[in-house]
Amino acid sequence: MAKIKKGDTVQVLAGKDKGSTGKVIAVNRETGRVTVEGVNRVTRHTKAGESGRGSRTGGLIVQEAPIHVSNVAIVDPSDKKPTRMKTRVETVERDGRQKATRVRVGVRSGKDL
Repeated sequence: MAKIKKGDTVQVLAGKDKGSTGKVIAVNRETGRVTVEGVNRVTRHTKAGESGRGSRTGGLIVQEAPIHVSNVAIVDPSDKKPTRMKTRVETVERDGRQKATRVRVGVRSGKDL
């Protein structure tokens, strides 16, 4: 679940938008859902009212709805196809100390994500 982060480019694997790609806008860890830009767009009816500046709001708003994280896969930057992900541990020297950091790597090409 924690493999997909905000800002990742993902491809939809199932549902009405299958095959489409987009950037992750938000990740909800509690529900296991991600919101992807331009994917799973729904129409919301909002009540008319006034904003703080006095402008009228309300009507029909089209926005993205979250989809389950199992229905998306990260896109490999080298060949633009969906891939799985693994982590590689690297040791980096900071302030004279060795520190282990994890790097996300695409299984398909072996390149960093």
